[in-house]
Amino acid sequence: MEIAELKILYFEDDGIIPNNPNLPVLLYRDALSGETDSPETVFERNGWCNSWRNGIFDYHHFHSNTHEVLGVIDGEAEVIVGGEFGETVRFRKGDVLILPAGTGHKRISASDDFKVAGAYPDGRDYNTKKGRADDRTSSRLDIISVPLPSGDPVFGDTGPLIRHWRIASDPSL
Repeated sequence: MEIAELKILYFEDDGIIPNNPNLPVLLYRDALSGETDSPETVFERNGWCNSWRNGIFDYHHFHSNTHEVLGVIDGEAEVIVGGEFGETVRFRKGDVLILPAGTGHKRISASDDFKVAGAYPDGRDYNTKKGRADDRTSSRLDIISVPLPSGDPVFGDTGPLIRHWRIASDPSL
């Protein structure tokens, strides 16, 4: 598997959505395009489990207790990442979006056939926070306490996540 393009996005706390203070969002273009296995199988093979298939909520939300990977199965969607003042990302079949704990995301629009698979490192359970004042305040410590995953959800022991998240966590590397 290869990535046609790697996009790295950093977001600060916007006063509503905390985002992740250290880790970037990673977008892998076409990372699953040549794969014969389902996204869930690819993710599970690399230690990202507790998978689901559906769409993406049409309201801002984040997970304070785990990181999340999203792999597009069919169609395409526009998603705003990082809260109301974040960045709008269009992603399509074969693309993978990796969201560090605390990163806001919301579906803006989607094609009728849009379907995405999601999973979490080590099959962690996830919460869904909507950016209410009590969500944001109580989530800050949770977000920085979420451990780094042991592998990249697409590439396992190698791949951009290993490089970019380890360096973001420990700049001396």
